[in-house]
Amino acid sequence: MDLSQAQSGLSLGFHSHSSLNPIPLQLLDQKEENPVEKDEDQTEEVENFSILGHPMCIKRQRDCQSSSSSSSSPNPPKRVAMEPGLESRRAKVRGWGNQSLPMADSEIHEIMEKEKQRQVKGIELIASENFVCRAVMEALGSHLTNKYSEGLPGARYYTGNQYIDQIESLCCSRALAAFGLDSDKWGVNVQPYSCTSANFAVYTGLLLPGDRVMGLDSPSGGHLSHGYYTPGGKKVSASSIFFETLPYKVNPQTGYIDYDKMEEKATDFRPKILICGGSSYPREWDYARFRQVADKIGAVLMCDMAHISGLVAAKEAASPFDYCDIVTSTTHKSLRGPRGGIIFYRKGPKSRKQNMLLSHDSGSAQYDFEEKINFAVHPSLQGGPHNNHIAALAIALKQVATPEYKAYMQQVKKNAQALASALLRRKCRLVTGGTDNHLLLWDLTTLGLAGKNYEKVCEMCHITINKVAIFGDNGAICLGGVRIGTPAMTSRGCLEGDFETIADFLLRAAQITCAVQREYGKFQKDLPKGLQNSRDIVELRNRVETFASQFAMPGFDF
Repeated sequence: MDLSQAQSGLSLGFHSHSSLNPIPLQLLDQKEENPVEKDEDQTEEVENFSILGHPMCIKRQRDCQSSSSSSSSPNPPKRVAMEPGLESRRAKVRGWGNQSLPMADSEIHEIMEKEKQRQVKGIELIASENFVCRAVMEALGSHLTNKYSEGLPGARYYTGNQYIDQIESLCCSRALAAFGLDSDKWGVNVQPYSCTSANFAVYTGLLLPGDRVMGLDSPSGGHLSHGYYTPGGKKVSASSIFFETLPYKVNPQTGYIDYDKMEEKATDFRPKILICGGSSYPREWDYARFRQVADKIGAVLMCDMAHISGLVAAKEAASPFDYCDIVTSTTHKSLRGPRGGIIFYRKGPKSRKQNMLLSHDSGSAQYDFEEKINFAVHPSLQGGPHNNHIAALAIALKQVATPEYKAYMQQVKKNAQALASALLRRKCRLVTGGTDNHLLLWDLTTLGLAGKNYEKVCEMCHITINKVAIFGDNGAICLGGVRIGTPAMTSRGCLEGDFETIADFLLRAAQITCAVQREYGKFQKDLPKGLQNSRDIVELRNRVETFASQFAMPGFDF
């Protein structure tokens, strides 16, 4: 082989430790047959290393001039030719990628602005809605939405999650702190997209298809995700489709949960999961009684505290954590965080009593919820978590631990009680006669009103509430009720006196609905067109807008 023919700018020198002189091995560039004198700004760069114990060096020419002046040197380095139109194509991507919302999509922006005005000018009384603070809103609209993070902190399916791990871990620690939980005894998953997703993850992790679940009947104030069949037998929720569900109910005369009948049903049905908590129940829950029944039948006791989680965190409601094995919640209702779900589960050793009932073993067995529930959330039911939501939740949970938040939740309760008292003084009938929390149920049947008609009239007047089913005195289900909550308007700064005014608006809307039903009938499928422009509706709507517009709106300026 003729090394003189090799194309290289390198010279390799082998140096031996022996007494023999080193023999250099050089790879010569043919162009050096007519060498030219080196430029004074050029030097030789030497790199030393060894192969099989023999020291070696690489010598290469290096231009010592700065890159900024290289273009003016006698022999500037070659540059890659720019593809024609390349910068133009880059500019096009940057152009639409950095447009503001009004420029990028004026149609959506216009609709969003209308929704903003609706929120500002209206009275929001839906018990499951609230207004988040600016910091939560900023996190929700942040760059965190760009990252995909399947898995749990420290065990992701994708790389580049070191900061996402920090955010989620901080969110979990704040969630435990917000409810005063010991991390040795409780774990938490903050990835569910909603409380319905959280509930189904619990069922999926702990049950087999066809296993039994028992929760409060939806017309009694429970939730569809706890299992619900229509009177005709149609299975409404996935929990009823994949599992066998049987509800317990409230006493139709009092509106309170009938705990004796609940225990009787649970003893016969023997569900594997017994659920307390609901979406339209205005009174406290007797968690100790549920624990007693769960231990009796060997069931896991789960609480869905979606509506009252803010009250629980502020110690303005009884805590389910003292008695329950698993607690789920939404994060956007009274908790006043972003829209999503959360699951708390016991971990560590079981008590001797629970161990004997659930495991038929007198040893100190461990709770096995953590792995099962986390696996059910992902990969069984969900993909990547919404990192912007988790960051926003961490922000909200930090606020939950402040004295200001406790004062806020105390005001939510005061406002609910003030509204209840105002309606009762106006001869309105409330289910259970009042409230212990943030919501109340108004039975409209005594006024002869259909819940859907009253709901529509209120909406025309810029008051948002929602109709609910309630039990009549004879136990028949009637769609003659509405659910009213105080968290959202409390977030805007309303106090007890303001809810006295709101009670007047609600009663005036009821009077308008009565007049409409007398003229057009109670059971019309739709209210007549043009009703929103009637004199009574316009007059009340103007009063509502004037009242609502005087209160600040958290999260954005107007």
